[in-house]
Amino acid sequence: MYSNYLKQYFNQENWVKANQQLLVKMLEEYVYEDMIDPIMTNEHGKWNEYELSITDRKHYSFIAKTDYFDGVKVKADSVYIVENGVRAEGNDAIQFLLDIQPIIGMSAETAGHLIKELNNTLVADMHLLGQDSKTSDELIHEDYALLEGHMSGHPWITYNKGRIGFGYDDYVKFAPEMQKETKLFWIAVDKDRASFQSTEDTNYYKLLHEELSSEEKQQFKQVLQEQEVDPLEYFFLPIHEWQWENVIIQQYAQDLSNRKIIPLGEGKDNYLPQQSIRTFVNRSHKDKHHVKVPMSILNTLVYRGLPAERTLIAPKITEFIKGIYEHDSFLKEKCRVILPGEIASINVDQSHYPKLENSPYQYMEMLGVIWRESIYTYLDGEEKAVTLAALLHEDKNGKPFIISLIEASGMEPEEWLKEFFQVVMDPLLHYLYQYGTVFSPHGQNTILVMKNFRPHRLAVKDFVDDVNISDQPFEELSVLTQELKDVLRSEQPEGLLQFIFTGLFVCHLRYMADLLDRNERVTEDRFWEHLANTIIRYQASHPHLKERFEIFDFFKPEVTKLTLNRNRMVDYGYGDGDDRPHASEFGSVANPLARFAREVHLS
Repeated sequence: MYSNYLKQYFNQENWVKANQQLLVKMLEEYVYEDMIDPIMTNEHGKWNEYELSITDRKHYSFIAKTDYFDGVKVKADSVYIVENGVRAEGNDAIQFLLDIQPIIGMSAETAGHLIKELNNTLVADMHLLGQDSKTSDELIHEDYALLEGHMSGHPWITYNKGRIGFGYDDYVKFAPEMQKETKLFWIAVDKDRASFQSTEDTNYYKLLHEELSSEEKQQFKQVLQEQEVDPLEYFFLPIHEWQWENVIIQQYAQDLSNRKIIPLGEGKDNYLPQQSIRTFVNRSHKDKHHVKVPMSILNTLVYRGLPAERTLIAPKITEFIKGIYEHDSFLKEKCRVILPGEIASINVDQSHYPKLENSPYQYMEMLGVIWRESIYTYLDGEEKAVTLAALLHEDKNGKPFIISLIEASGMEPEEWLKEFFQVVMDPLLHYLYQYGTVFSPHGQNTILVMKNFRPHRLAVKDFVDDVNISDQPFEELSVLTQELKDVLRSEQPEGLLQFIFTGLFVCHLRYMADLLDRNERVTEDRFWEHLANTIIRYQASHPHLKERFEIFDFFKPEVTKLTLNRNRMVDYGYGDGDDRPHASEFGSVANPLARFAREVHLS
């Protein structure tokens, strides 16, 4: 059935290349997370030789350089296995996992599930390798939504395209890298079983008018009338075809039998999945809302559902975040930050799981939808948006996307980088220092808006999952309702700082620093110095926040190390608890900003 796909993507060349790339990533990330500890055997300046011993008769050797986070960056094609004196190319990522399993103390159960995720990831990587993809010079002209299909996934998590729950047929139809447009399936849910929420400037009927044509609405109403129910007693909502066929029919069988849920059929608009898989951009009408729907597949640590309590509160979080923006001239007039709001949501709990104490979280987030404002509605004529994740992309020739951007801008690399840091950091720092509020600014949530390929302003999205507040008694947080306080995570100062330090610096900028250094555009030393100077410039222009600069200290020598791979492989495994797993804490990590802060303050 899929012989053409198998012929195109499944071949020895793609398999070996995908394994080599994954093995390099595993070495780098497992060293960073202190799960393995290779020994330097030969020092050659910047690039040195390392060995990782497995047994007395087997070890891995590779060439790497250290980075500013006490990690290593491994040179491609330098990994070899030496066993019983025989040296062979390192091209079996899963064998490496089996080799280190006893070293890191990973259970057989966890290793078995992880092998499945790694195989799924390798299959996806072979598809990316086998595509006739565009060069970085071409991709800088690509549309925002289409660009997502060229990305290779989370830069830090090694099993980043595990997607447990997908069959190969689902992969071919729904994976972002397959770049296939799809239609969303619509259902009607009795208002007694569903909860609709929206911001004050919208409502259910206004939303439907914007999302569905008159013909679609009439068609759906006719379906309900034929079922002899009153359309006014139901909410219409889109769901993903996979979720409908694999989860909703089975788990909501009682509601389907009692006509509390009634299938309506496909909508007319075409959508394109983004990297998160469950978020869709409308390709038929790009100004229509982006739609986020639950998909009960396990990918990058968690099931990709919609947590009920956050879905319910999403519009109020949007009003809180946008309310800050509307009354702050720095954010509104100087930064002109873009905040695509989650303006409406519907949640539908399953009948039985909420009654089960400590029910696995995956069963509490199976049916719902969030409508988010389209990024396109915020862009001026000459502006172009790309996620920060795109800046880490390298084409098949090894040319980074970010270098193509810099070249097209006509700027010197360090000048481009300075503008980039100011555009990205100013609004994030201001929300943190002035309002005790942070986003999780990882590569998918933060969007760089450019003009003439120069950094111009920042967009931040995904408030429902990733807005967090300080536990400090800041006056600016006194306006929060108890309802918001109950849902938003309240963090101690370092916990709040971690969302920027780990979410942006570790999860994104450490890779960007390596790209620019490796391609001889900006040294890693200068990279972190420019970031330090950006933070210091912000602080110098906001002296009234001095006490908060000390509370949220970006310049201390070390920060608690958060780990993602270790969470799955050692700490959490594949347990099915009542709360989503979070990053694990393990030791501390060197802060690359600390040395530059001292130098700048002394000068």
